[in-house]
Amino acid sequence: MPTVTLNLYDKYREGNFDGNEVNIETPGGNGVKAAVVTGSYTVDQNLHDFWSDVSANEVSGTGYTANGNVLANGLVTVDVAGLVTVDLDDPATWSQNATGFSNGRRVIIYHDTGTGTTSRLIAYSADFGSDKGNVDGDFTVTLHANGLFTSAR
Repeated sequence: MPTVTLNLYDKYREGNFDGNEVNIETPGGNGVKAAVVTGSYTVDQNLHDFWSDVSANEVSGTGYTANGNVLANGLVTVDVAGLVTVDLDDPATWSQNATGFSNGRRVIIYHDTGTGTTSRLIAYSADFGSDKGNVDGDFTVTLHANGLFTSAR
């Protein structure tokens, strides 16, 4: 299944400097999650900031967990050259099911507080290029080897 490189939402980046940051290592609430959305979702990197901006476009089907899978073991590291790396466990696999979903086009990473209007969006992947799902086999989205993101000095 797809290996994705993620793009950060601007409101998430802004929030890290204005007191609305998400603690990746101990996020609280229902954790940081990965959810799959359909091609009907149009990314607005500048203005979308909460899960409520996205959730109407989430896939559904047997074997898919509504609101996505928890990404555990968040880790922030800084190497000797000052490169900051943020990483999370890869999303759990959505198991194959004949009545599952077949219309997934991208993954959304967000902090789930339990309320869509306060669940801060973190990142989104590029479009998978075609519809994907768990109808014909297990569906797993693997994060890029560099993790959620890296930032040099």
